[in-house]
Amino acid sequence: MTHRAGYSRSSQAPPIRTVLVLGLVLILVFLAACAPAPAAPAAEAPSAAEEEATPTPAEAKTFRIAVGIDPDTLDPALGTTTTVSNIVDYMVETLVVTDKDGNPQPKLATGWEVAEDGLEYTFYIRQGVTFHDGTVLNAEVVKWNLDRILDPNVKVPIRSPFAAIEEVEIVDDYTIKLHLSRPYAPLISAFSLGNAGIISPDSVNAEGNTYENVTRPVGTGPYVFQERVKGERIVVTRFEDYWGEKPYYDEVVFRVVPEAATRESLLLAGQVDLIILPPISDLPALQQNPDVKVLLAPSDRTIFISINNTHEPLNDVRVRQALNYAVNKEEIIESVLFGAAELLDAPMASNLFGYCPQKPYEYDPEKAKALLAEAGVESLELNFIAPTGRYVQDFQAAQAIAGFLSEVGIKAPVSTMDWPSYVAAILTPPDENNIDLHFLGWAPSYLDAAQQMVQFYSPEHPPNGLATSFYGNPEVDKLIEAAAQESDPEKRKELYCQASEIIWNEAPWIFLWVQRFPIVYRADLTGVDYHPTEKFYAIYARPAE
Repeated sequence: MTHRAGYSRSSQAPPIRTVLVLGLVLILVFLAACAPAPAAPAAEAPSAAEEEATPTPAEAKTFRIAVGIDPDTLDPALGTTTTVSNIVDYMVETLVVTDKDGNPQPKLATGWEVAEDGLEYTFYIRQGVTFHDGTVLNAEVVKWNLDRILDPNVKVPIRSPFAAIEEVEIVDDYTIKLHLSRPYAPLISAFSLGNAGIISPDSVNAEGNTYENVTRPVGTGPYVFQERVKGERIVVTRFEDYWGEKPYYDEVVFRVVPEAATRESLLLAGQVDLIILPPISDLPALQQNPDVKVLLAPSDRTIFISINNTHEPLNDVRVRQALNYAVNKEEIIESVLFGAAELLDAPMASNLFGYCPQKPYEYDPEKAKALLAEAGVESLELNFIAPTGRYVQDFQAAQAIAGFLSEVGIKAPVSTMDWPSYVAAILTPPDENNIDLHFLGWAPSYLDAAQQMVQFYSPEHPPNGLATSFYGNPEVDKLIEAAAQESDPEKRKELYCQASEIIWNEAPWIFLWVQRFPIVYRADLTGVDYHPTEKFYAIYARPAE
């Protein structure tokens, strides 16, 4: 099955005349580069009249943001990471967005209707919108994008929210109708996912892009992709034909700075305007610094140690429970995270629909030892990895966890690597995966248990999804499926509660905490905000008046 043939403007080779012109231009550029540099003319001081007549070029207004990781992808469909999605959001927009309370709001769709049986969704597409390459947004383009998300040839890691879509029908130039094989209650909110970002179909033929992997995203957003230097920066420039409110800054530069202390130093030295995830121990000092503002935003990000449920003896529930009892999470929150988190008491954050609190695994090393003995585990060495700079105090917290595990006889020294390598390692399919434990965070892109429960849904095991613990329980799968199809909110919540209780008791993770999301920016700025799906919002930042 391929969906590229369905769009008539894709895959054409450039006309011969264009090739010849480009070739001539390249030759001229080459000859110019080889030619000796002309002697500089003698400088002459401009007259007063000339100085007055010659306007001084306006300096580009640049907003500089320091992030901790280098994106593993810029293709919205392939994204897995909120920081990366945050960058892509500057360029690519979705049909729907959600507000801080999780309610869906119009974006590239101006409205929608849902059939009573939940099997048909009609979207009305915004008119007068163009992409950065001049392509017009219409129903045909939206259908092409949705078909691409559903195409198994494109490795979309968060495809499950759209799996119930059987067919995308074009009703007219600005209306599409989705036909579903089964109801899926949170589908409208799912269209706020960055993975459902709408790109220009022609862009897959642009330099560096392919249909399966877009490296230069071309969307309808307020900024246009300009350049990427891997490991260093991504630059976007303002889209002058943007359909909505135009931002203040001419360009935005995202600098990749893995070390939290370095990000903080750059901000305090005035070399960047906004950072995320500063050194947590410095938050009190930053909050007292009149030169900066600190936004300690609430988030839905659960932090956990993903246990490989397929490896022995980790496939024994008693061993996984022992790991939970072995770690003093409250002490780590206090001493390593300086209080910037809340203890996790369910398989999801409390601000998600479907949240249902469970009895926490209290710190009890003796109980952990007893469970290990009961499981016949006398000595255990585990391969444990953690990222550096992706989450609040991630590597430091992982080291503390390794220390607690050692106190119950488990050797689990922590190693780290760059983020793209890390993502590739944890997404390795189970038959090739040699990692026992990995430190990870999960922030649903909309505030609904459906987006959290994919972590415990067996069809989502890599390489099909992001359920990296490889946990599987047929009863849990059935409950998750039933909840997704249930239209009654109270019944949905009860189904998620039942699933949560089983998951909690079977401990596929070491359940840790819900982290807050620190954003620090220059005090002379306004327009900086957050979204509870762990995103900063600075597209409309500008100097305070």
